[in-house]
Amino acid sequence: MPNNFPPVVNSWNEWDTLREMVVGSADNACFEPAEPGSRPAIRNAPDQPFPTGPKSKEAIDLANEELTGLARLLESQGVTVRRPETHDFSAPVTTPDFEVENQYCAVCPRDVMITMGNEIIEATMSRRARYFEYQPYRKLVYEYWNADPRVGWTTAPKPSMKDGMYREDFWEWPLEERHAKMHSFEFCVNQDEVIFDAADMSRLGRDILVQESMTTNRAGIHWLKRHLEPRGFRVHPVHFPLDFFPSHIDCTFVPLRPGLILTNPERPLREGEEKMFLDNDWQLVDVPQPVLSNDEMPMYCQSSKWLSMNVLSISPTKVICEEQEKPLQDLLSSHGFEVFPIPFRNVFEYGGSLHCATWDIHRDGDRQDYFPSLRYEPLI
Repeated sequence: MPNNFPPVVNSWNEWDTLREMVVGSADNACFEPAEPGSRPAIRNAPDQPFPTGPKSKEAIDLANEELTGLARLLESQGVTVRRPETHDFSAPVTTPDFEVENQYCAVCPRDVMITMGNEIIEATMSRRARYFEYQPYRKLVYEYWNADPRVGWTTAPKPSMKDGMYREDFWEWPLEERHAKMHSFEFCVNQDEVIFDAADMSRLGRDILVQESMTTNRAGIHWLKRHLEPRGFRVHPVHFPLDFFPSHIDCTFVPLRPGLILTNPERPLREGEEKMFLDNDWQLVDVPQPVLSNDEMPMYCQSSKWLSMNVLSISPTKVICEEQEKPLQDLLSSHGFEVFPIPFRNVFEYGGSLHCATWDIHRDGDRQDYFPSLRYEPLI
């Protein structure tokens, strides 16, 4: 097959003009079970037992209506939209190292899958209920891989997820202990195995940011460095020490175009880590407070109010934003973006918003160096 035809898989950053995207689905979604890596609780009623098993048809239909609305908006902008295969999330998972009563959902492909240029990477994942969450996307991956010999496909090493991989006392640490430990960045997963969720990564051309969090440990970051740096990338661990339950970077630090990043005013970067951005003339812009407070978020949502900043770039000049987040829409407009507001509140229950609910397969452009003054010593 000749290599002069357009690449099937091609995405180097979070903002270039979008051509093909996977949008998630709430079909057969279940409540995420309690396990060592997750302690779901009902908002404002933490002492009540959290539901188990499949979500209601009403909750699934409401989320699917909004996900379909996102797909239609993308298609109206000339984007090819693909959807995951149907999967039985009510099935238990049993391995030699653990058992869990059910799985979760396929609403957030961003958590599991990431495109690095022409390579597709499946993350290890960090929670038992999400161990097989790559399966709804596997048929698509085979399609892309078979369509173009330039497509790379890497499955990161699956962790054991046995009891010893977690610090179960993490969930009982008092606030004072969290303050004491926050600079050591030790969370519910230990450092013994390679662990990362794809949504802890953010792509800025040659440079990749990886948040150290409850869902990505230092061993996971080390694996990404050893895998990506020989391919010409530069991998940068980033930290947000005022976030005591960090999970996924795209509600904290959101690049929208070369030179501009949305930042969370309650979760600043660790001192010194802003230097690479400021030295290369990037602007870090704090977003306004979300319309919903944490107490007003959906009852079963395990994410914070900062899902408000989980926007999705169609291009360097076009951004999709949740329709009720008018202050954020005004901020984006003031920076020259055409803003597309759409309803997405019912998806919040599933742990994500617009960026989380998508996985970009193809964007225009190639790998660029947006940090030309950066002095960097690669691991290898």
